[in-house]
Order: sequence, then structure tokens, then C-alpha cells
Amino acid sequence: MKIAIGSVNPAKVKAVEEACKEQDIDVIITPMSVPSGVSNQPFSDEETIQGAVNRATNCLLEENIEIGIGLEGGVVETPFGLFVCNWGALVVKGESPIIAGGARIRLPEDVAERLRKGEELGPVMEDVSKVRNVSKKEGAIGIFTNNVITRDEMFTHVMKILIGQFQFRKK
Repeated sequence: MKIAIGSVNPAKVKAVEEACKEQDIDVIITPMSVPSGVSNQPFSDEETIQGAVNRATNCLLEENIEIGIGLEGGVVETPFGLFVCNWGALVVKGESPIIAGGARIRLPEDVAERLRKGEELGPVMEDVSKVRNVSKKEGAIGIFTNNVITRDEMFTHVMKILIGQFQFRKK
């Protein structure tokens, strides 16, 4: 089966590879740089979901791709503070998207305030953590959980939920 992930970010690609490997699914995975169609820093569940769906759908524009995967990270404001959120979408041509969300953690107020003022989480995290390319490695969740959960693991969880729903749909 040929699937594409709408990203070349190593953490997202690794998540797709790990989830497929854990579920013993024989696939050829093609990372693709496709537009999300949302802001660089999605600021709600709805916008983050839309980015994931758009990435997955844009993968299907390639003729040989059977399944498109979109993984999108964002933030969501709550009465308890600003939280990291992550969503995924799995799209098969001619079918409605399968959508799943994952872990959330509250961002420290100094980080949250910078995002509210228009900065993106990746560069803010590089500044705060002094780790280069943090969004391609452990991510904010890795930094703030002392690497107990990393960005690729967070997205692997979402991928496993997507795969499970896909398998259930095919019964």
C-alpha cells in the first residue's frame, strides 16, 4: 500500500513509520511537502484539525498515493491556559476523513504569552530551550515533560488511533 504523509518533518515521518511498524502494516511511505492551508501557528482545535485534513487531502493529488496522512500541531486557549494540541487525519480517495487527536499539556505562561502576541511555538521553544530545530526533534512536549513523551511519540499515538479507525471502517 502506498501512503503519503503531508510533511517532511522528521518527527512526523517517524511517527507514521513507527505506527505502521507496530501494527505490522506493509506500506511504502512517501513524505511530501504540502500546504496545510492554515496559519503557521494554528490557534484552535478547529484550525489544527483543518490543517491535518488539508495536508492529508493534498497528498492524494499525487496519482500513485492511496492514503494521505496529515499531522498538525497547534495550540488551544482554555480557561486554564494555553495548551499544545495535536491532530491527525487519514484520507482515502472518495471517503470522509478519519480524524484523531492526542496529548495536551499546558504551556508555561511566559511561552503562552509570546504565542498570543503572534510568535510561533517552534522558534519560541528554540529560544527557551536553547535546542536547535526542537520542532523536528523532541518538540515542546519533550522539553516540558523532560522527554518522557516526545513529539514523534505524541504523533505516533495519534497515528495508531487513525490506523485503528481505518481498520475498523474496513471490517
